[in-house]
Amino acid sequence: MTVQEQLLERYCLEFPSGAVLFRAGDEGHQMYVVQNGKVRISVTSADVDKTLAVLGPGEFFGEMAVLNDRPRTATATVLENSQLLVIEKAKFEELIRQHSDLALRLIRRLAERLEKTDRNVEILLHREPRARVIHALSDFAQSRGQDTTNGVVIDVSADEVAEYAGLEGFVARDALRKLERLELISPAGVDAILVRDVEGLQRFLTYLELKERYGD
Repeated sequence: MTVQEQLLERYCLEFPSGAVLFRAGDEGHQMYVVQNGKVRISVTSADVDKTLAVLGPGEFFGEMAVLNDRPRTATATVLENSQLLVIEKAKFEELIRQHSDLALRLIRRLAERLEKTDRNVEILLHREPRARVIHALSDFAQSRGQDTTNGVVIDVSADEVAEYAGLEGFVARDALRKLERLELISPAGVDAILVRDVEGLQRFLTYLELKERYGD
């Protein structure tokens, strides 16, 4: 029996939609691995609830509180009926010691997460909503865009763009409409956006960044 099969047999639990696994400030004694379903990671700042990530099968979370013995920094909520591996601190440390391949995967995933965090900080530094939205569209285009003869089609909703860019929904939608009027993007069906001019979008981003830095 493989390590993964052993873990599934011993530590896999089912959680209903809406279950709160932990809240920001809680002590952390377990880490989690999503087997099936989705989990939302969020923080609340100035009474605004912001989604940091929506994690699906294969993703893990909660490991930082286990590694550094500090309180949770975010809240984890089950979005749909899910199966999760729940691994206690002692077992987690044992697995890391005994399985170098698992430790390597963890290090790689943490590095990816740090890179994503740096990217999010870069986006949030912009005061101009259109700049934030363009950064979000660029990232989505790289991760799940589909090249077509008319441009790059991204299966993403305005709400997803808003969450990723750290904007209120109405602000993100207004920014998207402005980019549409410039003929840089256009709707591509339900919850999909066509980036019509990738290079033009990047040039406009450069313009916005220069304008933000030096003024009109």
